[in-house]
Amino acid sequence: MTQLRHKKDSGFVALITAIILTAILLIVTITLNQTSFFTRGILLDSEYKERSAALAEACFDIARLKIANDSTYPGGELAIPIGSGFCDVISVSSNIIRTRATSSESVTNLEIEVGPPPDLPIVSWEEI
Repeated sequence: MTQLRHKKDSGFVALITAIILTAILLIVTITLNQTSFFTRGILLDSEYKERSAALAEACFDIARLKIANDSTYPGGELAIPIGSGFCDVISVSSNIIRTRATSSESVTNLEIEVGPPPDLPIVSWEEI
């Protein structure tokens, strides 16, 4: 009788062990999937920020070229097409050029101080 009871208990212990191990593996798998999902989102946000920064810099180059050609260029141009994106030259006042670009939800606002024409060297560069 004791031997039969021992066989019943060992099956129960094996079943509970299998259930606990399955639960642990399931929790580990879910955690790893969530981590990779959030990492992918962070990398995508980083990519959008790089694109918006590149667009804002391109707008600065456009404004700098226009100032070199016409020293009275006031800025204020919106939606300048660059590749598949758009950027804005917000303003050009004295020797400060302000540009803005958006890529998805990332926005880059630049304020760049330049030296005197004709070279317009960059004096300071700041993202605001």
